[in-house]
Order: sequence, then C-alpha cells, then structure tokens
Amino acid sequence: MSEHLPSSKDERTWALVAHLSALVGCFIPLGNVIGPLIVWLVKREGSEFVDIHGKEALNFNLTVTIFAAIATLLMLVLIGAFLMIALFVFWVICLIMAVMKVNEGKIYRYPITFRFIK
Repeated sequence: MSEHLPSSKDERTWALVAHLSALVGCFIPLGNVIGPLIVWLVKREGSEFVDIHGKEALNFNLTVTIFAAIATLLMLVLIGAFLMIALFVFWVICLIMAVMKVNEGKIYRYPITFRFIK
C-alpha cells in the first residue's frame, strides 16, 4: 500500500521515530518491539498517520522477532545462522523503505508481516 495521507512535518517526524526506534533492538533485547510500541502508545491518538505507521512498525518487528526466534532454534542444525543473516538484511532493507515512504508522506505496509494489531 502506497497511499498518500495528508500529514504535517511533526506527524512525519513521529512516524519516522516509530520506524527508526526499532534500531534500539541492535543494543537492547526486544528493543525493536519496545521502541515502536512506546511511540505508538504515546502518539496514536493524536494522528492517524502516526497511528498507522506505529502499528506497521510494531507488527513488523513482532513478526521479525518471531522469525529470529525460529532462526535461533534452527542454529542447532546450522541453517539458522544463514537465516539470521538473511533476516537482518531483510529487516534493514524494509526499514529503509519505510523511512523513505514516511518522508514522502505515504503509508508503507511491510511485506510478510503478521497483523497482530489492526
């Protein structure tokens, strides 16, 4: 979905923070989920644009966390390491694409994402 939704500079900034806060997960376990969750909970009422992006970032990072747990289990049979690397590259590429869409004021839907929060 690449729908354009009217948004202010402040709304785009908070949507960017929702997506980029997932980078906290590089330093803190589950930070990739906690960062978007906090932004979404704090800012969802004030803006439909931030609400949509916050849910997308949260759902995507929950999905990635599940896939990472599966890849970790598969490390016992050696394929997990390759899956973990591929998952990380996929995560970074999707994050960059989301940030680019937010800058354009568009809605970005992450691929291969379970929609836990609708």
